[in-house]
Amino acid sequence: MQLKEPAETNEQSSEPQVNSGVLEDMQSLWLELQGLGHDHFRLAALETRRAGQSLVTILATSVLVVLLLNGVWLALLAVGVLGLLENGLKPSSAILLTVALNFLLLLICIRVLRRYSRYLQFPALTNGLNPNAVKPWDKNQQ
Repeated sequence: MQLKEPAETNEQSSEPQVNSGVLEDMQSLWLELQGLGHDHFRLAALETRRAGQSLVTILATSVLVVLLLNGVWLALLAVGVLGLLENGLKPSSAILLTVALNFLLLLICIRVLRRYSRYLQFPALTNGLNPNAVKPWDKNQQ
């Protein structure tokens, strides 16, 4: 029976060592998880800053491109007016024709913008959320 007692004491003494090892592993894992979370947060902050800087650069460059394209468009209109003048049209008629063409293109662009701006309001989703709306896939409601 004396042989069992040292074995029991060894088993009892090994359990706290196992428990303390697991506890240390859990603490180490927790600290590693906190560090990983901090690294991910820092990375997200850096990427957000870079995305913001890129957006500002893209917007500034877009404004410059629009100004340059505006200059090209005005030059094309001037060439069109000069072409009409060389073909014997009166200056006032050539300018009026150019303005009318410009206005027609403006109306076409406005129509395209209005048509596509409807999709910015998520029409299928908002109609799907409305319980009284007629659903195109439900033929019983029609």
